[in-house]
Amino acid sequence: MVIPEPLFLYHLTSQVKQFAQAKSEHDLRLKVRDAFFADYSVDVEDERIDFLVYHERSGFFTETFLWAESKDKPTDTYEMFTQLLLTIKKKHDAGEMPPKYLGVFDKEKIAFTEFSNAYDIFNLNDFNWNERPSSASKKTVNQVEKHLKNIVEFRFASDAVEIAGFIRRNFSPGKIRTVKAQINKNNFITIYNKWVKEVLPTIDLSDAEWKTLKNNGIKDCDFYLADLLSENNKTIWDKLNIVLQMTFYESIFQLPEKLKYSYDKFYFRDEGEAHAKFWARYERPPAEEYRGHIVECRDLLVPQNIREIKGAYFTPQIWVEKSQEYLEKVFGEDWQEEYFVWDCCAGTCNLLAGLTNKYNVWASTIDQPDVDIVHQLIANNEFNLLESHVFRFDFLNDDFSKLPLELQDIINDEEKRKKLIIYMNPPYAEAGSSVAKKSKTGVSNITMVHKKYFVSGEKFAKRELFVQFLMRIKNELPGCIIAHFSKLKVINAPYFKNFRNTFKSKLEKLFVVPADSFDNVTGRFPIGFHIWNTAVPRNLKVAKADVFDRNGKRCGRKSFVNYDNARLLNDWLRPSWVETGKGRLGYMVCNSNDFQHQNEIAILEEKSNDTSTFFKPITQDNLVDSAIYFAVRHCMEHTWLNDRDQFLYPNGGVINKEFQNDCLIFALFHHQNRICRKDGKNHWIPFTAAEVDAKDNFKSTQMSDFLKTRKRMSKKAKAVFEAGKALWKYYHDTIKSAKRAVVDASLYEIREYFKGRDKETGRMKAKATDERFNELDADLRASLKKLAAKIQPKVYEYGFLKK
Repeated sequence: MVIPEPLFLYHLTSQVKQFAQAKSEHDLRLKVRDAFFADYSVDVEDERIDFLVYHERSGFFTETFLWAESKDKPTDTYEMFTQLLLTIKKKHDAGEMPPKYLGVFDKEKIAFTEFSNAYDIFNLNDFNWNERPSSASKKTVNQVEKHLKNIVEFRFASDAVEIAGFIRRNFSPGKIRTVKAQINKNNFITIYNKWVKEVLPTIDLSDAEWKTLKNNGIKDCDFYLADLLSENNKTIWDKLNIVLQMTFYESIFQLPEKLKYSYDKFYFRDEGEAHAKFWARYERPPAEEYRGHIVECRDLLVPQNIREIKGAYFTPQIWVEKSQEYLEKVFGEDWQEEYFVWDCCAGTCNLLAGLTNKYNVWASTIDQPDVDIVHQLIANNEFNLLESHVFRFDFLNDDFSKLPLELQDIINDEEKRKKLIIYMNPPYAEAGSSVAKKSKTGVSNITMVHKKYFVSGEKFAKRELFVQFLMRIKNELPGCIIAHFSKLKVINAPYFKNFRNTFKSKLEKLFVVPADSFDNVTGRFPIGFHIWNTAVPRNLKVAKADVFDRNGKRCGRKSFVNYDNARLLNDWLRPSWVETGKGRLGYMVCNSNDFQHQNEIAILEEKSNDTSTFFKPITQDNLVDSAIYFAVRHCMEHTWLNDRDQFLYPNGGVINKEFQNDCLIFALFHHQNRICRKDGKNHWIPFTAAEVDAKDNFKSTQMSDFLKTRKRMSKKAKAVFEAGKALWKYYHDTIKSAKRAVVDASLYEIREYFKGRDKETGRMKAKATDERFNELDADLRASLKKLAAKIQPKVYEYGFLKK
């Protein structure tokens, strides 16, 4: 599959989001043209055809690629194709050179089929070609649905990249046969996620039947693999649990005798229609070089929400290699000969790829199908492990007496145990987190490890499954080495203090990488590879890590601080957080003290009923401190690397007036100041009515009066103030003829006035149609950015952040 360059992808995604806002069918055609066909000649409505794409040279048509029908509202695909066929029938009968493809699209989707697929319909004897295209009968639509096959359909919201790839592959001179998207080791999981939505629901199995299959080791991914490793709709890989046999699936898994006849064949509810449509987009099977890798990665093939609940993330090969490079740095060139290795949550063992001494390596996992896959790969000489060293073991629940005798001998011998490296990428599941919270609640509360090692006061650390792995290893395998991938909570999460006091081990090496460089991880936070020596007790205060970007390029060092005895920023503002109606100007949303929650920090007129959000009142007395809090939290960009850095109680030095004023101006004009007072007084207007030429007096001059008492405003703060004034003046000049315009509008309301809101999402639009407003708004944001840069050094000087 041809992947467009990153800049193109960025603009493509932005453009596709605009389709839903198309004002008319003609406007939608223009948007589709600009997003996907900018490199082609396109006619919008040519001789009754809505959309015509062709390649032109020296003024002459050299090849026509597409005739398409469009609708500005979501419309059945076959209805649109019916209208298109009725429209082009005369062109066909007149012998006009047809395009390669016919297509249809609306705001949500686009579909293609080769023109040759319509020949059967053109030759039908009982097809009513006299119907009006725009009002075809249900009978005619049904005939098209019956005879028009091999339609390739995409959704704009989820398939924009694939649409672009399809067009690039097939809309070029000389292409005769449709070139489908190629499947490889980088995209097979993405395609699986689409398959789960489009094909899986059409397999004729009830929830109870699915449960029975899963209890016997067969998962939905087995059906996907049967599809993926197929040629002419028949599975060609003979070591799968399920195979595809043209129109049905067949089980070759050794089911219990009582299930054999009930669970031997599985059919489609829709006679395979969705299945055929889906696989019309992709070339099957993938190249031979990828097949073994895909089967090996079976454990990744679980629906996205389930994968997040399990915390099962496949370790990319780039980080596997980097981790083994670091193990060599710590333990020497001959480490594989001198040390034993046990991956106790191995999945399909990809973390062990590259290890050479199979006699010193063990791998265990909770899922027997993963063990079976690895055993098969070993039998095929595709994995350098011993079959007897790969086994099923539930590390958080099973007793060590269930381990192979050789491994028991190592863990029971104090000296050998010092040469044991627990090398793992444990699951990151956290009970009670925002992802699938209902399903995950209690996920870590059912293990033996939890009951044995975590006390009732351990409110947060016990939620993390990877911490439970560490706790058991530390307590039951003392003196061993732990080399693991995980989040950095072990080092710097405030609520992990009790765990750190228990874990106490020497951190030999650490490197960090972006979390989203791992398969199917979308968060912006660091994942670290830690090497701990549990034989050396150590209280860790600062951990210095090597930093690598997603491509493996080293980009410096980063210190991660232990905040166990530090006071946090919310503690600093707390003395002035007195709930009182008198003089209250609004509320500060002041959630957790890290960058991760940066976008939640906001100034609001009223607090909501959201019990998970902390609202603290802003009054005249704490206005400056609140502005400092707000500016400190927003003056720096949230990145994957600083995601878990904590904002701290300042160091006690005197905060000078210029810094205070910089922060106040920053808070007044920042987009996260979302004061919205449409009725009554607005105390947040920083100008007098005369300064912005308002058509009436403001009901409150509290903020403008307060600003007059502030001295030593810096040049960059003044630039923000003036840019804001220009925006306010333009607003009041614009509304002078409006009868119901809000005179006391806040900055948030002014932006809402010009930008409007999306009817479907209710969100404020990104830009206004008024270009002068856009220019003024951009000027204000640019001046705010410069002010933020001025504030940043003081954030470190005053101790709000540690370097």
